[in-house]
Amino acid sequence: MQKFNQHVGIAAPLLRNNIDTDAIIPSVEMKRVSKKGLADGLFAAWRYRDRAGREPDMDFVLNQPGYQGVSILLCGRNFGCGSSREHAVWALDEYGIRAIIAPSFGSIFSANCIANGLLPACLPEADIQSLAAWVAGAPHNRKLEIDLPGRRIKAGDGQEYSFTILDADAEMLLQGLDPIALTLQHKDAIESFELNSFEQRPWVDLQNTPIK
Repeated sequence: MQKFNQHVGIAAPLLRNNIDTDAIIPSVEMKRVSKKGLADGLFAAWRYRDRAGREPDMDFVLNQPGYQGVSILLCGRNFGCGSSREHAVWALDEYGIRAIIAPSFGSIFSANCIANGLLPACLPEADIQSLAAWVAGAPHNRKLEIDLPGRRIKAGDGQEYSFTILDADAEMLLQGLDPIALTLQHKDAIESFELNSFEQRPWVDLQNTPIK
């Protein structure tokens, strides 16, 4: 998966609470198993006045000119709640979103973000409100800088905010490794442990135990 270390990008406020995975990618937009082709359906119920004809609703933040090229979302509490559909993260990723900043996330959604190289950064609601108000003045000129190793979000007005993320999740993003790949970094140690374990406790080698 794609590594995440530092990122500078346009941030868009989507400050509703409890945005669930069906709002992120409605089930009717999930017409394929592939990760590709989902960005068009991202937030479809909000992005389009006429979903069939794809007429954009210009009141929706992602359709507004100032937020074109957005790569960071500023969100409300419990973002990504609801179903476990990984399509929600795939759609965000294909659209160009690299980080989501919210006070809290749905647990499965957060895990899906990590597995696909998107940063789910937890920040207090008041700080998110401050960032949203600051970027709204000139989104293209007021980009946010995210520093994952330092757990910091920097705004051009000199303000810095500390976000939280589990150390294990941060490590996977920094290295661009999913949980299996991260575990395989210790392959030699695992194989050595297995060999020593079987030599010391041969009775647990079930592979060679006849079935009666």
